[in-house]
Amino acid sequence: MSYEVDFKNVETVGLEGLPLAKELAGLRANEARYFWKKYKFIYTTYPASEMQKEIAWLNKILLDEREIVFQAKVIEVAIYEDDKLYWPDFIFDNGMIINVLYEKNVEKPKRAVGIKLCEGMAVPDELQGKFKFAHQRSKLAGTIRGSYFNLHQDWL
Repeated sequence: MSYEVDFKNVETVGLEGLPLAKELAGLRANEARYFWKKYKFIYTTYPASEMQKEIAWLNKILLDEREIVFQAKVIEVAIYEDDKLYWPDFIFDNGMIINVLYEKNVEKPKRAVGIKLCEGMAVPDELQGKFKFAHQRSKLAGTIRGSYFNLHQDWL
């Protein structure tokens, strides 16, 4: 079942029972606010069971580009797409959100994987020593730690 994320209030819908449910809900709401302000896009999440093709795509990117295989599971996926941009967000059960910014039909496209960790989450073992994380404050999410890496291959 899909869920339209409220970007004004932190709601744990779909995240119940997770150790960092409230913190992850704040991070998810922060993402929803960004997409609304930038694109007027209603940030809607879908259960991982409905997005297996997209999750396999992410897993291939992570493995081929950085040899990363996460133990944590994707529980929800949100996708923003227009004629110039494909930008899926993958929400993990451990409190992490990974997105793939992929510009299409552009001469020098921006293509990168972004990693965001919710407040209180330890850096996953798979990322230890591989990335430096910047800190950002958010009214909805508290302290967000984030990093990214550029993609070197074509993925669409």
